[in-house]
Amino acid sequence: MRERARPSLEAKESWLLGHIAAGAKLDPRRIRPKLIMVHRKSKEELIFRYARLHWSIPVSSGYGRRLRFLVWDEYHDKLIGLFGLSDPVFALGPRDRWIGWDQTAKRRRLKNVMDAFILGAVPPYAQLLAGKLVALAVWSREVRTAFRERYGDRPSRILGEAAGELALVTTTSAFGRSSLYNRIRFQGQLVYRSVGFTQGTGDFPFLNGLYDELFDLVRRRSRPTAKRAEWGTGFRNRREVISKALKLLNLPSVFRVHGVRREVYVVPMGSNVRAFLKGECERLESYDYAFEDLAAYALHRWVWPRAERDPRYKAFEPESWRLWGSA
Repeated sequence: MRERARPSLEAKESWLLGHIAAGAKLDPRRIRPKLIMVHRKSKEELIFRYARLHWSIPVSSGYGRRLRFLVWDEYHDKLIGLFGLSDPVFALGPRDRWIGWDQTAKRRRLKNVMDAFILGAVPPYAQLLAGKLVALAVWSREVRTAFRERYGDRPSRILGEAAGELALVTTTSAFGRSSLYNRIRFQGQLVYRSVGFTQGTGDFPFLNGLYDELFDLVRRRSRPTAKRAEWGTGFRNRREVISKALKLLNLPSVFRVHGVRREVYVVPMGSNVRAFLKGECERLESYDYAFEDLAAYALHRWVWPRAERDPRYKAFEPESWRLWGSA
C-alpha cells in the first residue's frame, strides 16, 4: 500500500509532515477540535491518505459509499485524527444478532448502516487519548447530516430506494478486545456497544503487496462473479478476489483463517435503532449531539487529564513519521 501511494505522495511528504504536531509545541489546554469532511482531489484527501499509511494494520479505502473526515486542531493547525465510513459487509453475525435481523429486513435496511473502516488519532494526540475524541465524532449531528446530504435522497444501485437516515455505524477492533472503544459514554449513555467477536477469518493478512499480486492474478485468469447486473462489472470486494486467487493457486480456503477474533462494536445513531432496522417503524428517532459538545467533553474527560499525568507525548517529533527517506 505504501509503495502504491509513493508516486503521488513522496514529493509532498515534507508538506504533509508539516500538518503533524510536534509534542513539545503542543499545548493541550488550547486544543480546539474541528470536524472537516474530506472531498476528492483536495488537500484534506492527501492528508487523509498519508495518515492512513501509518496504521499498524494496513486498511482498505472502503467499499461503495464513502464518507471521510479529518478531526483538526484549529489552534495549532494540526491533524488530530481521522475516520472513514463505507458500505458495510452483508453478513456480520454479531451485528445481525444484536439487531435481530431476518434476511428481508436486512436487505431493505442495510442501506442505513455504514462501517468505520478506519478510525483513530495520530501522534502526539494519540498519546493523549484523543482517539476517543475521534470515536465520539462518529456519533455527531454533523456526520448524520453529511450522510443525509450525500446519500439520503440518492436511490441505491441495488434496491432503487433512497437511503434516508444513517441509523447505525459498525466497527471492529484491530486485535481482540479494544481499549479505544471501551467505556466511551456521553451524558451517561454508552456510545460504542460491544456485540461479540468475529470468527477469525478475513482478508487483512493479504492487505500488503501480496494482495496486489493476488489481484493481478485474478484479473488475468478469472472473471467477477455475476450475481446482479446492478453491482457492476468488477470484483465486488477483497473477499471475492482472495477466494478466487486461492482456488487458482489450488490452496485451501483455510488460508483465510488468521485466528484473530476481532471485537465488533455498534454505534446506534438513534434511540429506536433496532426497531427501525427491523422495519417495525418507519421513522428513526435520531440523536442530535453537536460535534463541538462531544469534543469539549472528550477534552475534559480524557485529553487534559492524560496530559497532566503523562508528559511523554512531548517527545514526539513529526520527522519520525517520515516514510520515504530523509528531508
